Amino acid sequence: MKFSTQIKPISYLKSHAADIVKNISESQEPMLITQNGEAKLVVMDVRSYERQEDTLALLKILAMGNQDISQSRFRDAEDVFADLDKEDHG
Repeated sequence: MKFSTQIKPISYLKSHAADIVKNISESQEPMLITQNGEAKLVVMDVRSYERQEDTLALLKILAMGNQDISQSRFRDAEDVFADLDKEDHG
């Protein structure tokens, strides 16, 4: 994600809100909003935001899994499937 072409001052956001919504929705490129020369906001479309949130959730699950593995908190797949088979036929 590069912001090099999508950097606008807050005054642009105030005066071009409808155009910004249209452009970001179509391009799915986020826009960086500055105030007094400092980056303050990132404006993005909802679909991109949802995808980003889904990706972060998956990464968190993977990190938790890796932590469990590093702390030896896991079971062999064969044992899990054997237990499932016992439940189905028990």
